[in-house]
Amino acid sequence: MLVGYNNNVTYKGKVYHVQTEDSGLKNPIIVTLLYFKGTILASKKTNYSHLIGNKDIKESVRELMKEQHKAILKELIAGKHTAEVQAEVKETGADVGKPEIQSAASGNISEPGAKGAADKTKTLDDILLDYIIKREKSK
Repeated sequence: MLVGYNNNVTYKGKVYHVQTEDSGLKNPIIVTLLYFKGTILASKKTNYSHLIGNKDIKESVRELMKEQHKAILKELIAGKHTAEVQAEVKETGADVGKPEIQSAASGNISEPGAKGAADKTKTLDDILLDYIIKREKSK
């Protein structure tokens, strides 16, 4: 089990908490949760059972965790989880639904080691999210 990522992010004057954790080899799933005032607004799960037995599994899982964490942050910044969404959840008591389950092999998350050209064409969002994660880790 790897140590996860935890960030408090202020977006449009509201503080959100993003948490990503690895469940370990006995339950090879990475879970990312987006919270606002203790309420889960979004969640994503990625199964990495296909990586078990790889010699570089820790590095691969770490990269998957980072990419999934950044994906939720991108959704937040893109407005997918805005105050209107929060208000709807609170007013209706609606469940935000089952966590989205992804497979690392599905192409929805960049594969570890798929660097090179992609690193040279990072978007501004990617650069900012990397900065936010590094800044929060150093606190």
